[in-house]
Amino acid sequence: MTFKVADISLADFGRKEIELAENEMPGLMFLRKKYAATQPLAGSRIAGNMSMTIQTAVLIETLVALGAEVAWSSCNHLSTQDHAAAAIAAAGIPVFAWKNETEEEFIWCIEQTLTAFADGKPLNMILDDGSDLINMIQDRYPQYLSGIRGLTENTTCGAHHLYRMCREGKLKLPAINVNDSVTKSKFDNYYGCRESLVDGIKRATDVMLAGKVVVVAGYGEVGKGSAEALRAYGARVVVTEVDPINALQAAMQGYEVTTMEEVASRGNIFVTATGSRDIITGKHFVEMPEDAIICNNGAFDYEADVAWLKANATSVDNIKPQVDRYTMPSGRHILVLAEGRIANLGCATGHPSFVMSCSFSNHVLGQVALWTTPEKFPIGVHMLPKEIDEEVARAHLPHLNVKLTTLTETQSNYLGIPVNGPYKPPHYRY
Repeated sequence: MTFKVADISLADFGRKEIELAENEMPGLMFLRKKYAATQPLAGSRIAGNMSMTIQTAVLIETLVALGAEVAWSSCNHLSTQDHAAAAIAAAGIPVFAWKNETEEEFIWCIEQTLTAFADGKPLNMILDDGSDLINMIQDRYPQYLSGIRGLTENTTCGAHHLYRMCREGKLKLPAINVNDSVTKSKFDNYYGCRESLVDGIKRATDVMLAGKVVVVAGYGEVGKGSAEALRAYGARVVVTEVDPINALQAAMQGYEVTTMEEVASRGNIFVTATGSRDIITGKHFVEMPEDAIICNNGAFDYEADVAWLKANATSVDNIKPQVDRYTMPSGRHILVLAEGRIANLGCATGHPSFVMSCSFSNHVLGQVALWTTPEKFPIGVHMLPKEIDEEVARAHLPHLNVKLTTLTETQSNYLGIPVNGPYKPPHYRY
């Protein structure tokens, strides 16, 4: 089977949106132009497990333009845009993804990408989002490990999983942590969430944010962007945090910082943005006001304990797709968006194309680095060099009509920095 999507007749619609997105993704277009002639990914067979969106379609076709064979599945049951999947399938690229997959279908789709290449050859590279694909291969299909050169990982939680596997001696492949590249974490995570979170909440509920008490759990880059967007709408934002530095930042930005236990009874909307689990549990649900909204801005459905709600609610009504209203034993109600999964994709269309171009450019360059210079990447978790961050940023400046200042020779000598950069000393942490 070369593909399985919801409706292949959506391919023309998907192609039109892909063409629109390409103009908003200058980093990927720059990489196509730079590397198309040399085909640095020739011979690679990349299995990707990432939300199958219009923006991801542009990434997939960029990898193909650089010589790769690609097969794709979605990293979330709800995050596929069916017209994007159809367009990729119609282009002859193996894709197995549709919105509202069951757990069994989700696993099946990932499995199909392992051998969906020419002549039935198996994958030899991984592009992951949440570490589901690497976990599946290491746990269920270890026979493929020896042929895989490495992987790039997209998300905060996925990077955490990789570092833990590395500490425990369980990681069997070289991995590049794309999430913590500056042009990913401080752009996709921050600016992307700043625009897409509220879009998802509004489409799902039509709720007015002004005056509401909104609790943002986690003040990393995702939490920062989320909190800023919510405050811009007039919400009274409260932050919960485990990290003292992040907590201090939140307080100095003017947010109230307290614990979930203290704020559960007065929050109208709860946004989880931690990459962890058990952030909102049964003891919090029972304290919440009528029709409190639960919205996860992370990938997985265990930041808020939706399983507890299912087990303890007296009933649940599906109001519309991705909006479920649980009736508590007290008679109060709780609204859960996107089944507790990533709401900006489950209830809307995710981040804008431009910011995803930054993230995906890092993936392309990471894949090229792993494929062409494997000797530089022993088993472990690696970061892309700062020079690549700067290359990605430079590729996006002309689209915004940004003119970059160049150091003079005198300035260069004074600072001890080359005229053409890099402009930050090695110890600088942005």
